[in-house]
Amino acid sequence: MGGCFNITTNAGGAPYLSVTNVTVGTESVDLALGFRRIQPVGYLTIRLATQIPADTTATLPVTITLNGTTRNLTLFNGTQVTVADLIGGTGVFLVFNDRFNGILQLMSVATA
Repeated sequence: MGGCFNITTNAGGAPYLSVTNVTVGTESVDLALGFRRIQPVGYLTIRLATQIPADTTATLPVTITLNGTTRNLTLFNGTQVTVADLIGGTGVFLVFNDRFNGILQLMSVATA
């Protein structure tokens, strides 16, 4: 898996981060990204290498933990991303992060 360093993509250097741990709880499913040095505003490419277990409740919200801070992952209109939006395997998805305005928005949606 990705170590404790950032791999960048594109000429501008959008961070490419691997999920280091998937935790299924009773209130949410958390995708941990570990401790990374990233800009507070920008795009993140996130690699989900370990799939969310198929028997996980599809309506559970998805959170992302980065640098010890857990935040809700949302869609364009602020709706919480749920397991149903990400379940079904592994892959890469794009997220827009604006720490100052509390935005952590899924930009790409998986299709089955």
